[in-house]
Amino acid sequence: MPGDPWKAQLEMLGSLLRAQRTAADLSLRQLSELTDVSNAYLSQLERGLHEPSLSVLHAITSALEVPLGSLLAHAGLLEPPEHSWEPSTEAAIQHDPALSEPQRVALLSVYRSFRAIG
Repeated sequence: MPGDPWKAQLEMLGSLLRAQRTAADLSLRQLSELTDVSNAYLSQLERGLHEPSLSVLHAITSALEVPLGSLLAHAGLLEPPEHSWEPSTEAAIQHDPALSEPQRVALLSVYRSFRAIG
């Protein structure tokens, strides 16, 4: 049916999967070997022709090293988190035991400057 929002979301998910696979420099065959999902099915997913199961999506995102929630949110299939990522990033910097205090200050300063631009 034309204009079907679910179809558009599946197509977006497929495009995102293809982009992530390409960015990882993997062929469909290589991704198939990593996920135990047939390359024909992966191709159909990338074209938005099928609705993948959660287990298939988990296998794909694990192989591509992409957070599943983030991928689903970008595809419009999951609501983005209510909270900004900023507190989590800042908390990670502030609580990283490998960083010295001057390093923390520098990283937070740079991070906050980038956030102010975007």
